[in-house]
Amino acid sequence: MRLGALLCFALLVALTSPAQADPRDVLRNCQALLERPNQPNAEKPSEADIARCRQVVRDWTLRDSRMLVEEDGKKLR
Repeated sequence: MRLGALLCFALLVALTSPAQADPRDVLRNCQALLERPNQPNAEKPSEADIARCRQVVRDWTLRDSRMLVEEDGKKLR
């Protein structure tokens, strides 16, 4: 009985959890968010969002520097 309830709860969580965005979309959104404070009359993002987006951009920069080929399979070096 208890296992059935646990499985039911796990299924409910899996079905109602939000879908993850494409990693490239996350990068583009973060780049746009980081450019926003430089624009006049723009809504200022929170410090937590800025820190998270800086980390996302940093991770992508490091990832791209380690890649030998781009997404289309062309050599970078």
